[in-house]
Amino acid sequence: MDNSMVGIVIIVGGAVLGFLITYFTGRKAAAKAVAEAEEKSKNIIDLAQKEANAIKKEKIFESKEEIAKERRRYESDRDSKEAKIRSLEKDIRRREEGVNEKFETISRKEKQMSQADAEISRKQASIDSKIKEIDLVVQEQTARLERITGMSREDAKKFLMDNMVNDAKADAAQRVKDVRDEAKLNARKEAQRIVLMAIQRTASDHCVESTVSVVNLQSDEMKGRIIGKEGRNIRAFEAATGVDLIIDDTPEAVVVSGFDPFRREVARVSLERLMGDGRIHPARIEEVVEKVQKELEEEIVRVGENALMELGIHNIHPEMVRYIGKMKYRSSYGQNLLAHSIEVGFLTGIMANELNLDVNMAKRAGLLHDIGKCIDRDLEGPHALLGMELAKKYKEHPLVVNAIGAHHDDIEMESPIAVLVQSADSISGSRPGARRESLENYIKRLQQLEEIATSFDGVTKTYAIQAGREVRVMIEPDRIDDLRADQIANDIAGRIESEMEYPGQIKVTVIRERRSVAIAK
Repeated sequence: MDNSMVGIVIIVGGAVLGFLITYFTGRKAAAKAVAEAEEKSKNIIDLAQKEANAIKKEKIFESKEEIAKERRRYESDRDSKEAKIRSLEKDIRRREEGVNEKFETISRKEKQMSQADAEISRKQASIDSKIKEIDLVVQEQTARLERITGMSREDAKKFLMDNMVNDAKADAAQRVKDVRDEAKLNARKEAQRIVLMAIQRTASDHCVESTVSVVNLQSDEMKGRIIGKEGRNIRAFEAATGVDLIIDDTPEAVVVSGFDPFRREVARVSLERLMGDGRIHPARIEEVVEKVQKELEEEIVRVGENALMELGIHNIHPEMVRYIGKMKYRSSYGQNLLAHSIEVGFLTGIMANELNLDVNMAKRAGLLHDIGKCIDRDLEGPHALLGMELAKKYKEHPLVVNAIGAHHDDIEMESPIAVLVQSADSISGSRPGARRESLENYIKRLQQLEEIATSFDGVTKTYAIQAGREVRVMIEPDRIDDLRADQIANDIAGRIESEMEYPGQIKVTVIRERRSVAIAK
């Protein structure tokens, strides 16, 4: 029993001891956990405080930067406005000085004018006094002459008048002769001026025709299809169009050759359509050629109407319109006939306007002057007379009919318009570069003009302009003064006169230009 009690006591004591040990151990662990939690909280607070301080410093720095930027912008605006204000003040002061100078000038001129008025009044009084003295002297001399000559005043007046009439007649005859000679000289100069002005105002492009047209191919394989089996396609094409089709080693191209521009154009368009269609055989060739011919006939009418609209000509017979359109496919010495006729129409109209003649009539005659070249070749005779008969047939005005027939002196001219048409025809045909035979000489003349001008010391650039009627010379402004520039212009003109042959006159313009350049940064 005692042992049991002892055992129980021991057990109870062990349990109590275990409980106490466990209690104190848990309390220590809890205290440690609390301490660790407080440490972590303190660290978090310290870290948050540091981050807050860093953000605060960053925001303060950004605010300072923004303030500094705004301060710089404000200072820049302030400086700019102050500079503008200073500029305006300077401008105002300069204007005030100018106003003061003008006021002083006006005051000085008013003073001079007052002095001049006083001087004029004084001289006028002196003149009036002298006129009275002269009148007295004249009366005394008249009375003395009457006593000496024994002639009354009326007799002397009659004698003097007779002498004056005879002298006046002689002077008038001489004056008439002088006026007539001057009129001839001025008429020649005026005619030259009108012609030159008309040439300059009608600086049209020249259209020089050739006898071949080149058709581009998509590939050289097309040449075989154009020739066809045993050459049947090319023979059918040449027979239908009346031109020669030249197929050689030229890559991706064939040449249409013929002296008739209309046939050559029909052949060119027909060949392009056949290649685009892809079907090339004799029957198709004939069909396409016939269709293209009809289309170009319609195009001829449109071309004629456009030419009339360009010149402002109305009320012309439809058949004449077709003949005008046919000019597009005619040429004279390589010069396209339609372009030449339109140019002649413009030239004639300009000269007629200067001479107060009927401008529309003049343009009409100029456009139709070569219409005879479009008539069928079966008719024989000069083209001027053929054109005259054609114009007469379609009821053109007699002045137009006469101008057409007389522009090559086949008949007598009956009006100034005929003379203008002849002159305009010569101008258009002989304009440098218009026709083949004069193009080379024209280019050589321009080159010689520029070479003569360039040969002078101090000349930097030369340009021959207005079809060789003017040469412009650029000189070095630092080396050549204005007086020397005048001398160079005269020297160049002298050399041109002595070394070259040219129609009309050539204007030499020497340009001395000085440029000062500054760059604001």
